Amino acid sequence: MSFLSEPEADSNPTITTLKILIVGESGVGKSSLMLRFVDDTFDPELAATIGVDFRVTTMNIDGNRVKLAIWDTAGQERFRTLTPSYYRGAQGVICVYDVTNRSSFENLNHWMTEVETYITKGDAVKMLVGNKIDMQSREVSREDGLKFAKRHRALFIEASAKTKEGVQCAFEELIEKIIQTPGLWESDGPVFRLGQHSTTANESYCGC
Repeated sequence: MSFLSEPEADSNPTITTLKILIVGESGVGKSSLMLRFVDDTFDPELAATIGVDFRVTTMNIDGNRVKLAIWDTAGQERFRTLTPSYYRGAQGVICVYDVTNRSSFENLNHWMTEVETYITKGDAVKMLVGNKIDMQSREVSREDGLKFAKRHRALFIEASAKTKEGVQCAFEELIEKIIQTPGLWESDGPVFRLGQHSTTANESYCGC
């Protein structure tokens, strides 16, 4: 899987557009993960998201072009009234916590409840991402993250938006799982087939 250059994008028609939602507590690095993935940038002084931020990019999956609409949501309570509209039509949800902040992990139950309440596609793919693994003051073990993901039938990976570790893998694995889920997305072009991976409620298989 890879990003498409402009000539490649012109020669490969888009087969589908996928909506991906990023949720989690304020300050866990949701925006940083999105910007690292889409623009390959990192800003340590990035301001908190107000309401929702939005990015569009394309990826190449086995020679097929997929457009991604990525929604980065605010974690603050005052923006929760807009929540239902954010979730509508999403095929994938990335739930982020900060491995150096135990409370951001403990509040994941709230976020998973919100996902299950508002998501309109019952088979939407969930992924749990433990961010900021570049920092030394870890308060959440990898084992705790994996156990939580398994309980909620979510994919799991740890990452660092700062160093890039795990970021590409997180999005790639989520997109592949969505594409492999029958009925979760509608094709805008020819049907295609991916190599099969078994990743449900397991750690990432990416070689990152």
